[in-house]
Order: sequence, then C-alpha cells, then structure tokens
Amino acid sequence: MTSSSVVRPSAAATAADGRVPWRSRLTRADVRFAPYFFIAPFFVLFAVFGAFPLIYTGWVSLHDWHLIGEHTFVGFGNYTALFADPDFWNALKNTVGIFVLATVPQLLMALAMANLLNRKIRGRTFFRMGVLIPNVTSVAAVGIVFGQLFARDVGLVNFLITWLGLDAVDWQANTWSSWIAIAVMVDWRWTGYNTLILLGAMQAIPKDLFESASLDGAKPWQQFWRITVPLLRPTLLFTVVISTIGGLQLFTEPVIFGNGRMLGGTLGQFQTVTMYMYETAFQRFQYGYGAAIAWALFGLIVIFSLINLLLVRRAAR
Repeated sequence: MTSSSVVRPSAAATAADGRVPWRSRLTRADVRFAPYFFIAPFFVLFAVFGAFPLIYTGWVSLHDWHLIGEHTFVGFGNYTALFADPDFWNALKNTVGIFVLATVPQLLMALAMANLLNRKIRGRTFFRMGVLIPNVTSVAAVGIVFGQLFARDVGLVNFLITWLGLDAVDWQANTWSSWIAIAVMVDWRWTGYNTLILLGAMQAIPKDLFESASLDGAKPWQQFWRITVPLLRPTLLFTVVISTIGGLQLFTEPVIFGNGRMLGGTLGQFQTVTMYMYETAFQRFQYGYGAAIAWALFGLIVIFSLINLLLVRRAAR
C-alpha cells in the first residue's frame, strides 16, 4: 500500500469546502478546555471562601471599623498599635509556648506509633483504627473530660500527684501548668491523625530496601533512621506544616479549658492569639483591630511554616 492511499484523519475530518466540521472543532475544544473546567470548582470555592475573605480582612484592618457607623481609614495605625499592645504579645507568647509543647511531642509520638503499627503485631488493624478515635470524638466532650482530669480539687491527675507525695497543682492558675494541660489535650486529639498519615507513607516504602539492609547487617533502628525517615521527608514536611497551622490557630481547646471564657485565665496565662482576636472583634466590636490581629496571625503562620520546612529538610538529609 502506497503512502498516497493512506487516509489521514485530518483530511478525512475536513469538509469538501476546506473547513473543519463543527464536531472536530468541538472535540478539539473539549480536549483543550475540559481540564480547566474540571479544576474550576476548587478555584471558584477558594476564591469565594478563601481569597476574598483574606483580602477583605486586610482591607478592614486598614480602617477603624465598627459594625454601625463610619469606617475611618487609618492606614497601618492598627498594626502600629498592635505591635505596642502588651496583651497581643502575651497572647503570642502563650500561642508559641503551647505550640512547641504540643507539636514536638505530637510528631515524635506519631512517628514512633506509625513505625510500631507498620510491623506485624497482633490486632494491628484494631490498633490502626483505634488511634483515630480521639480525632473523631466531640471536642466539647474532650474538653469536659480533660477539665475533670485536670481539676484542682477532685482531678485524677492531682490525685496521682498527691499519691506520689507531691503538692497538688492548680492547672489553670499558672502559665506553665495551663500550657501543659492544653498541650496534653491537643496531643491526645491529633497524634493518631498524624500517625495514620505517616503510616500510609511507610507502607509505600518498598520492602526490598529493608530486606537488603537486613542482609547487610543493619539493625532495625538503623533501618528506621537510614531508610524510613529519609524516605518519609515529603510526608514529614506535610505533617509539620499542617501541625504548625493548627497549633498557631489553637482556639477550641484553651477556650473549653477556660470554661468558655476568652480571657484565658485571670491573668491571660493561656489566652492564644485567636482567642484575643475573637475577644477584640466580637466582644469589644473593634473589627479593624481584630482584622489586624488576624493578618498578624497569618504572617506568623507563614514564618513558622517556612522555619519548620527548613529545619525538617536539614534534619532529613
């Protein structure tokens, strides 16, 4: 068969007058534009519920904004007042302190539990499902239970402390004690969630690598640090960023620990930035100042996320 007898698709799809039929044009348009239509819903929802509120909050932060009345433009006046506000720095100190106390042990425990659940143990499926139970439990129920556990007079934790011969602790009265109590509550809720994420990544690592390492005489802990941890770097980066965002936006746990009050204790010893933002915007009705706090928190999350990314990448090399 000669090359002249081969019917090309483009020639067959072309009409007698030289124009491309509408079905061919529709097919080409479908191939070209269909991917954009498939991903468009996400970007539309993000623009409406993500980008627009973020930009609008930034605009509000540049005004002396009240619910009723005029909105006076003050420029960066709210930010100037914010950086000179001792209550904001106190809330920032509490946020960072609770974040460090909660996030670092949380990720370390999640990594250890994922490594344990990745091994052949009895009841492995039961334990894998069980680690997620704290995450699906009602936050209000968690707050009530931990409020009873850390109660000053009748709490189980103080009962164990006094049984060991130590003095009882007023967990809400002091800064460090309240930080520890809230960090324990956060770790109990979110360690299992990070465990399952890391476990899924561990199961994707080829088993041949561990078999080869065993033949070369590598011990289990050497395989963990030399094979598992380096190959988990992308997942570790993800969990670190997610934990950073959640830790710096901490709101529900300290609010419930403080019996629903936004002050975070009598002296604000466990008031976080989000609690201070809520108090300013929705209890004092200073919306412009509250919006400035929200943008300061956004910048703080970006900075801490970048720092954690650099630290994790350097540690996983």
